[in-house]
Amino acid sequence: MTSVLEEGTHAEAGMVGWEGMIGTPLLADVGTSFVEAVAQVAGSGLRLEAKAFRQEMEASTPFRSLLFRYNEAQQAMLIQTAACNGNHLLEQRLGRWLLMAHDRVDGDEILLTQEFIANMLSVHRPSVTVAAGILQRAGLIRHGAGRVTVVDRRGLEAASCECYGAVRRRFAEVVGIPFSLSRHSVAHRTGMYGSRPPDRP
Repeated sequence: MTSVLEEGTHAEAGMVGWEGMIGTPLLADVGTSFVEAVAQVAGSGLRLEAKAFRQEMEASTPFRSLLFRYNEAQQAMLIQTAACNGNHLLEQRLGRWLLMAHDRVDGDEILLTQEFIANMLSVHRPSVTVAAGILQRAGLIRHGAGRVTVVDRRGLEAASCECYGAVRRRFAEVVGIPFSLSRHSVAHRTGMYGSRPPDRP
């Protein structure tokens, strides 16, 4: 999810993957969004018309409650992103961003250019090159040719700022499930779900 300035500059406000949805303004009966949704990597999604969404929300109290809780978790992400961008080193912010993207893709390779990442982090591309180089020399990632590969997930978590963990914990607290049930999650790494993660909702 990005904020678009008048001159056309994009800045990331949050990230949504298989675990969530866009269109949360509908929860407040608002038909437009203040942010723009941009697909960062290839994938598939489901779409529901606004009228049908509202009908389902009114018909099911548990569904409506889950939506409000998810919206609260998303607000936590937006708030933490703003705090992160103003207070943490770029390599820490890049680590946080890569962890969030890693949670939402299958495998360790993320097909994104440094220019795109720079736009999302609101910095110049050379700065991303420097920050990515720091993480690569530490053996945490490999980058180049329009892709980033996470080599050491645990190390990347340790090298990033507190913001990734804060949002993940808030998501688990409010929504009631881990921020990611992908194969990268702690639960899966420790064998809680057996040989593969549970089916995604």
